[in-house]
Amino acid sequence: MTDELTPETPDADEQPIKQRKNGLYPGVSDELAENMKGGWADTELRALQPIEQAPNAARRRAALSARFPGERLVIPAGHLKTRSNDTEYSFRASTEYVYLTGDQTDDSVLVLEPTEDGHEATIHRLPRSDRENGEFWLSGMGELWVGRRHSLAESEALLGVACKDVRELAEALKEATGPVRVVRGHDAGIEAALTDKVTAERDEELRVYLSEARAIKDEFEIGELQKAVDSTVRGFEDVVKVLDKAEATSERYIEGTFFLRARVEGNDVGYGSICAAGPHACTLHWVRNDGPVRSGDLLLLDAGVETTTLYTADVTRTLPVNGTYTDLQRKIYDAVYEAQEAGIAAVKPGAKYRDFHDAAQRVLAEKLVEWGLVEGPVERVLELGLQRRWTLHGTGHMLGLDVHDCAAARTEAYVDGTLEPGMVLTVEPGLYFQADDLTVPEEYRGIGVRIEDDILVTEDGNRNLSDGLPRRSDEVEAWMAGLLKK
Repeated sequence: MTDELTPETPDADEQPIKQRKNGLYPGVSDELAENMKGGWADTELRALQPIEQAPNAARRRAALSARFPGERLVIPAGHLKTRSNDTEYSFRASTEYVYLTGDQTDDSVLVLEPTEDGHEATIHRLPRSDRENGEFWLSGMGELWVGRRHSLAESEALLGVACKDVRELAEALKEATGPVRVVRGHDAGIEAALTDKVTAERDEELRVYLSEARAIKDEFEIGELQKAVDSTVRGFEDVVKVLDKAEATSERYIEGTFFLRARVEGNDVGYGSICAAGPHACTLHWVRNDGPVRSGDLLLLDAGVETTTLYTADVTRTLPVNGTYTDLQRKIYDAVYEAQEAGIAAVKPGAKYRDFHDAAQRVLAEKLVEWGLVEGPVERVLELGLQRRWTLHGTGHMLGLDVHDCAAARTEAYVDGTLEPGMVLTVEPGLYFQADDLTVPEEYRGIGVRIEDDILVTEDGNRNLSDGLPRRSDEVEAWMAGLLKK
């Protein structure tokens, strides 16, 4: 990674460009500075077409406008976050901003200004790097260092929204009058400019509305989720083909293999991949992925590709590393499969959101009683929640731009709500017998199984978006055998 150039010690008021303390160049001569200003071709992009999600984003902004008439609404994308010293994490724009604009640019802010008949939307963002003051080559965030960004005119063409320079926004907001709401947690500068104009309660109402609005996916979103799932299926196939290399190294080989598919076909992984072999499968969010992969053990792979538009899949399969389940592994796996079948069958329009969870938990409780691991009857087990020692988690969640989408929604609109066509959720029951659990026979200990699929609620039932991956134990074995031969 190279050092930025460092300008001569300019007056602080005249030089906004951040300097690197130990840059190798002590300064910039007047001649070089003047030379760098000119001799550049016109690179403005013209005749650009709107991005595919532009009309969808416009409809969402219209609905938002109708919900909060007469109020100024401020939705920031957020900023780069420092990883260490002067290196940053890859930027991921706030979900609310992406949902309302289709844009993913850091430092940007969507503002809806109230008008007599609704709102006027403006995206405030950074314009092209300034060549007159040298920002484009002297600043670490200049285009020479991090790449070209769209001009304001280009952004307007792509997004279908008026665009202005974001550097002028904070001062403008300080002078703003009338009711204002802001999505908090993404832009401290914007929040500071609004500190005497907003309340936590009103801002939370905005966040909750935007969370609940995402519950019903439109056709574009469903298509993106299907893309994410299809890439995820290919990522799982990639992993099976290299299980021998994972045995020779560690779970990290599995993580890296899946990540390659995610980066080639999408933006990233939608969340930290869980590549849990052996007893690590009993740790629900095992993302260290530094353990051994052994023949005879199970591999619980919970991973999802995030598309370039930031919609993510979330799929889990529990695979025998050597391609064949042992009798006990199969018994536990088949129980989870049966529970998932019951859960998926309960996903349909008009059903209570909790129905699929209750259906899956009942099957697992029945199995635990049947195996003598907990004392029945089953109704008692469910009433007291005794099965949770081994089932641990809820059976699913909403899915979309966030892996746990709609998380800020009101309880009555989410877990106490009703399923509607267009909702997408996961169904993911599991059984986990911890390595140190003395209440179960020794042979159970260290076995963890989860099966997870992404389910779209349709007008007449549901559709499994991830049915490209086999689920039944014998089908999993046949699928693995076919891949390992290639």
